[in-house]
Amino acid sequence: QVQLVESGGGLVQAGGSLRLSCAASGRFFSNYMMGWFRQAPGKEREFVAFIGPRSLNTHYRDSVKGRFTISRDNAKNTVLLQMNSLKPEDTAIYYCAADRDFTWSRNPDAYDYWGQGTQVTVSS
Repeated sequence: QVQLVESGGGLVQAGGSLRLSCAASGRFFSNYMMGWFRQAPGKEREFVAFIGPRSLNTHYRDSVKGRFTISRDNAKNTVLLQMNSLKPEDTAIYYCAADRDFTWSRNPDAYDYWGQGTQVTVSS
């Protein structure tokens, strides 16, 4: 069992930056693939990025490539999402998720544990 708690969201102007953090409790954090997802009002939850257990593999949705960076610190049981050059269309609730089965999937249904989410609002 893994509990996930996100933080770092807020209100920022377009072009600004935010860093989201996800703190994990529970054992074997380093064995999980970790992902970030987001959900805007009236839209389905969508994949943002994932990172493998040893940080050797990362993957991003096209619209955030070059602007967002996912990283993890297994010693601190933390996964981060650095978001730069933010756009109004990045506005959403951002969720951290853990995949224990290494599905390397962009599908939210493949993830086993979820945080409660943190709101990111980008003003134009």
